[in-house]
Amino acid sequence: MGNSRVEIMVGVFLVLGFLAFGWLALRLGEVSLLTQGTTYTLDAAFNNVSGLKKGAEIQISGVNVGTVRDIRLDEDNMALVRMQLQQNVELPLDSMASIKTQGIIGDKYIQISLGGDTVMYQAGETVVDTESTVDIESLISKFAFGQVGDSSK
Repeated sequence: MGNSRVEIMVGVFLVLGFLAFGWLALRLGEVSLLTQGTTYTLDAAFNNVSGLKKGAEIQISGVNVGTVRDIRLDEDNMALVRMQLQQNVELPLDSMASIKTQGIIGDKYIQISLGGDTVMYQAGETVVDTESTVDIESLISKFAFGQVGDSSK
């Protein structure tokens, strides 16, 4: 009789452990079902998103307000970045999204500069005022081969 009670306690402990592990995995994986009510998505169209990765931070004034959920090409061959933002963050229509680098060789992130418009972006809309990442390699190659500032070519 004593063994069955220990076995039941071990079973309950294991079930609770698996439930806690599953909840933690869902939270860390940022499953959209758990964050749906607290976030909304906006798209942003960029010419070049070189180095930007899914899961990258989105910042306003240095404060993390969201993450990059997806990056894909649209029908005009522009890089379309799906941004998942906190529900309480409102972006005026004249806001600008820029791809920046943390430090000299750090990760890429999106910096949003808020505008002054009174009309705000709604969920699912596309931010069109964007500033793409600076392609250091092409700048270096242009400089090395003397094509910087040469408008004759």
